[in-house]
Amino acid sequence: MIPTAFPTKEEMARLSARMLIEIGAIDFNARDPFTHASGKKAPTYVDCRKLVSFPRIRAVLMDFLTVTIMREAGFEAFDNIAGGETAGIPFSAFVAERMALPMTYVRKKPKGYGRNARIEGVMTEGQRVLLVEDLTTDGGSKLSFVDAIRETGATCNATAVIFFYDIFAGVHENLADHGVKLIHLCTWWDVLAEAKAQNAYDAETLAAVEAYLNDPAGWQPA
Repeated sequence: MIPTAFPTKEEMARLSARMLIEIGAIDFNARDPFTHASGKKAPTYVDCRKLVSFPRIRAVLMDFLTVTIMREAGFEAFDNIAGGETAGIPFSAFVAERMALPMTYVRKKPKGYGRNARIEGVMTEGQRVLLVEDLTTDGGSKLSFVDAIRETGATCNATAVIFFYDIFAGVHENLADHGVKLIHLCTWWDVLAEAKAQNAYDAETLAAVEAYLNDPAGWQPA
């Protein structure tokens, strides 16, 4: 895999957004908004898990993500690729295969029996580990996985995701305070731009989505 043979970061972001829209991983609904895990309403929803059922698009996005990792972190920056339970597991395997590296995964909490481990697979002291996930909102959930990796004596200074919300302040700074760099393919802004270009939704819905992206805390359904 030769990183210089791939499109620019901006073009990969646009194409990634286009492919997520194409497979139905993106949903906009301003009239009947979605309830997120926080309990807040939003007119946007993304489900990167759908990628596992679309092998051609999945392969392209995994190539894009791997190339982005190489460009932003280096060609020999990692010794191990770890996926976060559960959504990150398949994507970490795809990236690990492309980078010819061992793959492990991190449980959200110890399973409570047997070895009571949070790390599955072989991770050793001193290894440089990349955490791979499907997406991140504010980056907070990644830190628990990072801490579990570091408890093994390995280092984890970067996390790579397909989708980054990029609508909440201080995400990069918060991760940087914990010594973690965020690498991503595309954001809600890329999706909105592509949805507008495709006329994928009516003007009212797109306006509501844009209002939400600009003020997620203050947004209310019409």
